[in-house]
Amino acid sequence: MANIKFEIIEKIGTVSEGAKGWKKELNLISWNEREPKYDLRDWDEANEKMGKGVTLTKEELIRLKEILNGLDLA
Repeated sequence: MANIKFEIIEKIGTVSEGAKGWKKELNLISWNEREPKYDLRDWDEANEKMGKGVTLTKEELIRLKEILNGLDLA
């Protein structure tokens, strides 16, 4: 498997933390030296190992926010 280069540009927030210390985080990340995108996935404590996640452009994140704002979660 090829090495994937990444740089966490901005740590936006932690959504949850698992029993083994892994955290589900929303970050702004540059993958393989490309334009940064918003990324939601699990990370180990040192941000060296990662789980599967989803990467979104700014436009996709805005649309997701609109969808979430429309939910009745009460």
